[in-house]
Amino acid sequence: MKYRDLTRQYAALKSRIDEAMRATCEEASFIGGRRVVELEAELADYCGVKHCLTCANGTDALQLALMAWGVGPGDAVFVPDFTFFASGEVVPVVGAVPVFVDVNPLTFNLDASSLEGAVKHVLEETDLVPKACVAVDLYGLPADYQAIRQVCERYGLRLLEDGAQGFGGSIGGKRACSFGDISTTSFFPGKPLGCYGDGGAVFTDNDEWDILMRSLAVHGKGATKYDNVRIGMNSRLDALQAAILEVKLDAFKSYELEAVDRAARRYSEVLCGIDCVLPQVPEGFSSSWGVYTVQLPVGVDRDRLQTHLKDAGVPTMVYYPKPMHEQKAFEDAHLCPNGCPETERLCGTVLSLPMGPYLHEEEIEVVATRLFDLLADAGASLD
Repeated sequence: MKYRDLTRQYAALKSRIDEAMRATCEEASFIGGRRVVELEAELADYCGVKHCLTCANGTDALQLALMAWGVGPGDAVFVPDFTFFASGEVVPVVGAVPVFVDVNPLTFNLDASSLEGAVKHVLEETDLVPKACVAVDLYGLPADYQAIRQVCERYGLRLLEDGAQGFGGSIGGKRACSFGDISTTSFFPGKPLGCYGDGGAVFTDNDEWDILMRSLAVHGKGATKYDNVRIGMNSRLDALQAAILEVKLDAFKSYELEAVDRAARRYSEVLCGIDCVLPQVPEGFSSSWGVYTVQLPVGVDRDRLQTHLKDAGVPTMVYYPKPMHEQKAFEDAHLCPNGCPETERLCGTVLSLPMGPYLHEEEIEVVATRLFDLLADAGASLD
């Protein structure tokens, strides 16, 4: 059993992927070109936005958004404390200060009330200017954008949706990567829609920001690539990855999203009654289930549990073992004004199980059986 089985996906799509790669090599157009343009149009249409710009990775996508908004020194950007490093990493890269905010313990996503408290602290206790909020669609579930946007509008914050794990999720039929003033995603291989390397995309309905980010992504180019009108970066999706993503996007829309939702429902059925908190999807929301994460009982030795699961043939992951505000890279260069107790608890208790659209039902049964047995043993040892 694999944690996320990309080999099964390739086996299912092999003939189409191989043909797409062969045709791209024969065309010998490897940077930009027809395939990238076509993919961007398909992605924009799927997410229901006006513009999609592909780029080299999901981290660059976040940075392009902040650069387009002119975020820099003296600005504060609010980021959930429970997320992957990139969500906050891009903030000091542009010279701003990350302000870490606690999350909802059931959805794992940014808590709007914690966000408002952090904004008030920055306004009352610092000289920083609140500029933007990064809301992350963690594990595939969109954040509570209705509540978050209300806070952003009250304080004049730009809303940046980090949909690196959320592509395919939705709220009331509206798809992820359409909720921010600018939204982003990642095509890292293990993401809901992944390529065979690195890749990312930026989404917006704003014409000016789209034009600006297209310039920034190619060395700040103007009318031609040798007319450089601003300092930018080098962040482009290559045509081979675009060709692969076109094939994978078709499968994703046709059956993979439904299959992974079916796997999540089955997990929740067979794990019902286990001594864990299972992931929850609020009414009206849907998740793309990039990750299926349970919360273990406090006091269980997670490392030992993982070792026993591995020995039983069940791979697991921990996303994430350390709060953002405790990362050494942010030492003395961040704010965490009210503390993040929910994040700290989650970092000690979360455990992610094998997941994906090609996970077999019998494998889910094996995972559940092993987890039930080991937690029963752990509970007995705690007693």
